[in-house]
Amino acid sequence: MSMTTGGAAGGFLNEINVTPMIDILLVLLIIFMVIVPVTPKGLDALVPQPPKDPQKQQQNTDRTIVVQVLYRPGAAPTYKINETDVAKAELLARLTDIYSNRAERIMFVKGDDNVNFAYVAEVIDIGKAANVDHIGLMTPKIMAGQ
Repeated sequence: MSMTTGGAAGGFLNEINVTPMIDILLVLLIIFMVIVPVTPKGLDALVPQPPKDPQKQQQNTDRTIVVQVLYRPGAAPTYKINETDVAKAELLARLTDIYSNRAERIMFVKGDDNVNFAYVAEVIDIGKAANVDHIGLMTPKIMAGQ
């Protein structure tokens, strides 16, 4: 607290010294400015973008691998890799062969509405066993845009 001498009354005048409070406020402001950029952010999502050049469209479709799990009533589902029928036993060998010389190891899995998710999970496990880095699930909203 600061003291000032009064004029004619000769008494003390007590006032709050705000200088230490301003110092504390500035220190807190600097601390928060340093901490804010370090806060973690959300997950990075990679969304496939359509090519700007239509000639690259054909080349891009050759790179995209979509494994489909098709529902069959009363039987095990059937599997396709880019519209080519594949038996479940051959799925690992075919995916390993496809991704053996690729730098970009991205695969999409598309399941029918009625298929049990356990079959889709098996395809994801087979993709991981074939050394696929990124596996995406195609949902009906994404498929509607095709």
